[in-house]
Amino acid sequence: MGKKVSMRNALVFGGAGFIGSNWVRHLLESGDTAVHVFDNLGRAGVRHNLKEIQNAYARSSRLKVTIGDIRDAAAVERAAQGATEIYQFAAQVAVTTSVADPRLDFSTNVAGTFNVLEAARRSGNRPFLLFTSTNKVYGELDPAHGGSTSTRYLPPDPHGVSEVQPLDFHSPYGCSKGAADQYVRDYARIYGLPTVVFRMSCIAGPQQFGNEDQGWVAHFLYSALLGNPVTIYGDGRQVRDVLCVHDLMAAFEAARQNLPATAGQIYNIGGGPQNTVSILELLREIKRLTGSSVEYSFSPCRPGDQLVYVSDFRKLQRHTGWRPRMNVRATLQCMYDWWQAHAGLFEEAERPVRATGAGSVEVAA
Repeated sequence: MGKKVSMRNALVFGGAGFIGSNWVRHLLESGDTAVHVFDNLGRAGVRHNLKEIQNAYARSSRLKVTIGDIRDAAAVERAAQGATEIYQFAAQVAVTTSVADPRLDFSTNVAGTFNVLEAARRSGNRPFLLFTSTNKVYGELDPAHGGSTSTRYLPPDPHGVSEVQPLDFHSPYGCSKGAADQYVRDYARIYGLPTVVFRMSCIAGPQQFGNEDQGWVAHFLYSALLGNPVTIYGDGRQVRDVLCVHDLMAAFEAARQNLPATAGQIYNIGGGPQNTVSILELLREIKRLTGSSVEYSFSPCRPGDQLVYVSDFRKLQRHTGWRPRMNVRATLQCMYDWWQAHAGLFEEAERPVRATGAGSVEVAA
């Protein structure tokens, strides 16, 4: 008889969001993982993501859902009991929201993540814990760049930004995510939790409901398809590296499977130098793919905006062998295919529900 394989028990905070719902599907498709989704359903589109997951796995005993808020420490601690791996994706994600309401930003990103860490520590299971941070912890970066062309600024370093780049938060959002990722790292040092931090660049792909403040690739693509005008802050030559969410899923698995190397580490992750695109170049790609142009106007750059950000992911590559597989054009195609199958969702956009964090409710799969 073969050796019995023990069931993985994964708790996914923010499991109905863009990254979370993709990861939940990935885990459920693996067949060897029980998945607990914990989400406050406070963002547009997440109710649809959760409903699709529940419909697809209606007969599965491996899916559990809790409607709750990470600011509720007791609910978080209850959820963490028995988890062998924890993914902290729940967050306030917009720089503009953090400026307008820094207390909400702090209570969600810092206090909420602290609740998750304490729940992991107090569970006694020493679960693997992965936290998604952001390139915004590096602030505005040096405004100098490596030159420019008519459509893009060039990075000062061809390899991109590495983890040795000094932290310089430059916004309440940068402060909250940066403080949280330092807490996550220190819980590995002080308490021996096998934690990993991903400082992520631009992630794009299916199940993403982008807007002006977050998910810019999706925002521009769907605006073109819906005929909605957009605002470009700056001159449109700003450059980011784009990583398809499917490649991010592979990176999550690589980090978990290589814990002797990855535990306690922080990694910059994105599409890297081979997957860079400027705003102007993205608009051209959208027109090529869909036949639809985006009507746009220009406004001044916003505080904290980086002219160029490109991830140097070579540290993660050295530790795990991971590298991106999908380029920008393939990622856009994947998003366009998903939009065509779900266009009705965008005709009547969901209104986000602001959760109070007062408690949690468990729902059957």
